[in-house]
Amino acid sequence: MLEQPYLLIVVSSLAIGLTAGFVMHRSDFCVTACFRDAFLFRDFFLLRQILLLVVVSMTLFETGRLSGAIMHYPFPLLGPPSLGNVIGGFVFGIGMVLAGGCVCGSLFKLGAGSAASLLAVIGMLAGSALYAEIHPQWASFAGSTVLVKGKVTLSQWLGLPPTALLLPLVTGGGYWLYREFRAGRMDRPAFALGHLAPWRAALILAFLGFASYVLVGMPMGITTTYSKLGAGIESLFAREHVRSLAYFALQPLNYMPPFANQAIKGGPGPQFDAIAAIQYPLLIGIVGGALFSALRIGEWRLQWRLPRRQWISALIGGLLLGLAARMAPSCNVWHLWGGVPILAMQSLLFVAGLLPGTWIGARLLTRFVVR
Repeated sequence: MLEQPYLLIVVSSLAIGLTAGFVMHRSDFCVTACFRDAFLFRDFFLLRQILLLVVVSMTLFETGRLSGAIMHYPFPLLGPPSLGNVIGGFVFGIGMVLAGGCVCGSLFKLGAGSAASLLAVIGMLAGSALYAEIHPQWASFAGSTVLVKGKVTLSQWLGLPPTALLLPLVTGGGYWLYREFRAGRMDRPAFALGHLAPWRAALILAFLGFASYVLVGMPMGITTTYSKLGAGIESLFAREHVRSLAYFALQPLNYMPPFANQAIKGGPGPQFDAIAAIQYPLLIGIVGGALFSALRIGEWRLQWRLPRRQWISALIGGLLLGLAARMAPSCNVWHLWGGVPILAMQSLLFVAGLLPGTWIGARLLTRFVVR
């Protein structure tokens, strides 16, 4: 039987994951499409929803910090910025376009019956395990290219209170979004059964990220789970080799979660620990929430009849996603929905690399995959 604080973490993460999977499926809210459509079609409709999510998250996180509802600021696992964040974001951008979805997008599409997304997830597991082979070299590079030592957020670097930077951004962003709503550019007619407007989904997802921050101690993130699963699968065939890899022996998570009286620890190794308690239920919940949504409206079906080049693209994209999520470190959900709203410099650099990576991915997609 799970002990406190793990029980609250597991229940909270599962509930958040189920809700997120349901919402993302009903709205088809995919971060990959937000950036890809902007480059391929000059369509910024979905990108506006991401900006809405970020602005609302900024407001919620800062309110939580000022009120004391948020215990850890900045949250655990964030570190100082380095060139590794930019390169990781760049590779991640390529991978998510080729895979047809990011780490969360692939999960909710898998729940809805996409076999290509399953192949992308398999690629992510392989990419995460592959990273362990190059971790010492990459960690050395990332450590040697740290841009600001000992500082995590932009406000820490500038020596300013977070509100001094966030208030103008929230005010300006909120006013711009208000004008977009008034101009009718935040909503589009949709006639699909059970459809949820993307702007509504963005609001719900922002509140889910805030709930995770308050209840678990950090926003949503799942990519270390892929490392744990990849290590577990690899252990079935090469247990001693897995044990010999320094990356799987790391324990980067060590913090006191909310509503607990003892610290918890976790790492990317195959063992059950705090990261497993946080991320496994979230992953299962996203798949399960999308599955329930698809079954509820009679839309679930196995989608496997695809050209061979799309299968190959999904696998390669997933491989790049798994590798890049460890290089960055972490994924677009962690950075866009968690780090950017508190102006974490790691996350800002990740986005700086993500944009050109998505552009390259879009070019590769139209040249070799979808002609």
